[in-house]
Amino acid sequence: MQGTFTQATIMSLPEVVLFGGLTDDEREALVGRLRRRRHRKGSTVFLYGETGRDLYLIESGSVKICMTTTDGKEITLAILGPGEFFGELALLDGEPRSSDAVIMEDSQLLLLERSEFINFMDEHPSVAHRVIEVLSRRLRNNNELVQDAAFFDVAARLARVILRLAESVGHTEADGITILKRLTQSDLAGMIGTTRESVNKWLTFYQRQGLLERRAGLIRVLDADALRKRIY
Repeated sequence: MQGTFTQATIMSLPEVVLFGGLTDDEREALVGRLRRRRHRKGSTVFLYGETGRDLYLIESGSVKICMTTTDGKEITLAILGPGEFFGELALLDGEPRSSDAVIMEDSQLLLLERSEFINFMDEHPSVAHRVIEVLSRRLRNNNELVQDAAFFDVAARLARVILRLAESVGHTEADGITILKRLTQSDLAGMIGTTRESVNKWLTFYQRQGLLERRAGLIRVLDADALRKRIY
């Protein structure tokens, strides 16, 4: 069911990176095309190879975008939260899904069906330009992941991903930056292509060096400059 969309839902759309530049009228037009769906922690939104037709906007909760190699190893491409989106590639080209999408915590998603999205872009060309910009940025990020795996060791890759998370979902305080996503060591291992044991080893090392601390399942960066030096 589509359900009732409140004024708060309409006004929250600027927080969705993809639609940050919409006018009030454009936001109202877009909301009229959305459907709301709730997902429980651990459930799967879609799997690699499935036919894709929807773009997903995260209203609340978090979603892991990942792939599984032929030997059963999981690679995490992204962990997304409120205001972020996924499923855009299949939406644009109509091809099968290129990854899995798994719910990390109870989530509420807004769905935009492919034909509705294409019609909306036809009516609002500026949105198409915005899509190109955002997808180009995501492509650059994916290229950086490949480069990291090729040129950096585990310690450097871990430092790099922690700093990226601190920049994208970090809350800055007087004594550090708290990453506002609860990530397990397995989550981090999947993001940098290593084992949970290696992540634990280097998290412990960085904590002993005073570069970060772990508290209540969250990571707080205490010395970003020193952590950045570990990359190069």
